[in-house]
Amino acid sequence: MSSPAAAPPAPASLKRIVAASLIGTTIEWYDFFLYGSAAALVFNKLFFPDSDPLVGTLLSFLTYAVGFAARPLGALVFGHYGDRLGRKKLLVLSLLLMGGATFAIGLLPTHASIGTAAPVLLTVLRLVQGFALGGEWGGAVLLVSEHGDARRRGFWASWPQTGAPAGQLLATGVLSLLTALLSDAAFGSWGWRVPFLLSGVLVIVGLWIRLSVDESPVFKQALKQAEARAADAAADAEKPPLVSVLRHHWRDVLVAMGARMAENISYYVITAFILVYATTSAGVSKQTALNAVLIASAVHFAVIPAWGALSDRIGRRPVYLMGAVGVGLWMFPFFSLIDTGGFGNLILAVTVGLVLHGAMYAPQAAFFSEMFATRMRYSGASIGAQFASVAAGAPAPLIATALLSDYGSSTPIALYVIGAAVLTVVALAAAKETRHRDLAEGVPPTGPEAVRTGSPVENARSV
Repeated sequence: MSSPAAAPPAPASLKRIVAASLIGTTIEWYDFFLYGSAAALVFNKLFFPDSDPLVGTLLSFLTYAVGFAARPLGALVFGHYGDRLGRKKLLVLSLLLMGGATFAIGLLPTHASIGTAAPVLLTVLRLVQGFALGGEWGGAVLLVSEHGDARRRGFWASWPQTGAPAGQLLATGVLSLLTALLSDAAFGSWGWRVPFLLSGVLVIVGLWIRLSVDESPVFKQALKQAEARAADAAADAEKPPLVSVLRHHWRDVLVAMGARMAENISYYVITAFILVYATTSAGVSKQTALNAVLIASAVHFAVIPAWGALSDRIGRRPVYLMGAVGVGLWMFPFFSLIDTGGFGNLILAVTVGLVLHGAMYAPQAAFFSEMFATRMRYSGASIGAQFASVAAGAPAPLIATALLSDYGSSTPIALYVIGAAVLTVVALAAAKETRHRDLAEGVPPTGPEAVRTGSPVENARSV
């Protein structure tokens, strides 16, 4: 049986933990989104100069998608060791890997200097970024979820989620400032390197804050229980976290993957692909498109904690459903507003899209955390989230750009996002509400295994 949950930390301690998670996720997402924005704006010319402009953009987005392909591997490796060694150690490693890869991109020679080796090296560094981010998300949200007050878990766990818009805001803001101050020639020559090199400074700050926090008390408690069982010669050996997840929580993994489809696809269409669509089809300048994403990202940052707090009151699933249905309904108005070419309409299109996205993204941290038992939680939440990204966020800009190239219309792209929204609604219909679940207790198996192995002893061993 589970021992009593540890008392929640003092407000000051919890705020420090939230700050440590938030600064880390902000830096990680700054690095990741910076690449996406650069892929849309300059990498096609710097690393694929012999291609047709739109084909060069497709190749540039292909290296962007490679980062997503590495995220499941990062989820598996970081999840395994995060469930065995603790959340904090792995979060420090993920920050070092991401920051180092991003800084190295800022020093990378272009195609003009070293030929085809340039895109190869770019792809390798993108793989490192993806690997690091695959391990970052699960650890950051769990560190807060497992420390926080259960009654307000949705609110507190949503703060690491604001690292995505904060990173987007920071990356887009730096790029927007540089494109405003520099000529196109100067930006293409050396200006694009500056935001990548800034990552080195940000990582130092992030490490200083992240090293100052303590390990999750829920994980400490579960680790003591696991060590006690290991000392008992009659007890069964503890299975690797991945095996336990696939045995007891495979349905939850599928639900998490389905829930990610609309959230992930809509986000990258709204924030990354828009830089292509607005500049090539709507005749909007690069600076105008960046400014629209910048303003909308600020609003996105502000609404995520509000959506998280609402999920504490009415549940994770209802709030998530609002976002999935809303994004699907918004896609046709979204592109219609962009097609007008007006700056105000562009801001409205992106802002409403990101507000609706926030309704999915905010409760996601607590929702996924509450699905899994402690000693498999890092693995389960990370696998569910990151494996979905390979089919969702990774190809989203690629698919959207290819659809635009083939059909010359936004209609197929809107239908693509609507299809993802339908998948998410189906996944949520199969999910159970989790907001009252105690993270210090074992989560019982949800599949047929519950009938065969669902005794109290077996369930306690899954903690």
